Amino acid sequence: MPTFVGLIHLKLHIAQAMSLKDKRRVLKSFKDRIANGFRVSVAEVEGQNAHKWAVLAIAMVGSDKRRVESALQKIVNAASSHRDMVVVDYEIEWL
Repeated sequence: MPTFVGLIHLKLHIAQAMSLKDKRRVLKSFKDRIANGFRVSVAEVEGQNAHKWAVLAIAMVGSDKRRVESALQKIVNAASSHRDMVVVDYEIEWL
């Protein structure tokens, strides 16, 4: 049975964050909601010491590529509609 691993890199701008604490609050809420709702792994991989931007890596594994692809697109849509951050760029890749 084939295994598909999808990976999203989301570059985010958090305009209203005035400190790292503000940024982490926004990211933690989003990361927790995404991890629990889609059963994915989420990590901040760039911008850990910047308070206005971050890059999240989100990985999902499954045996149905269409299902994984659909879930990853829903995650991008959720990030795009989040009121406290703006998606500057994103990339989906298959491993």
